[in-house]
Amino acid sequence: MASVSHEPLRVGTERPQWAEFLRITELWASVAIVAMWLAVLFDAVYGPSFVSTTPGGTSTTIPSAVFVALFAFLGTASVAKHGFRHDKQ
Repeated sequence: MASVSHEPLRVGTERPQWAEFLRITELWASVAIVAMWLAVLFDAVYGPSFVSTTPGGTSTTIPSAVFVALFAFLGTASVAKHGFRHDKQ
């Protein structure tokens, strides 16, 4: 009588190695986006303001975080487009 042996059952799944986490593009895209917006936060709290004065005595003050936030928004859109796409090659 012939019998077929099966491979032994695994008790649990193996844990992935740490090097495999480094290949997750969504992780790095998220880290990059968080870093951009943390830069905006710290610039808003500690950064200077752009001050423009006219000879007539009027002055305009614009926080520098406004400009940093504009570029962080553009960077977020770009990183999200490429980091979270579903057609990975």
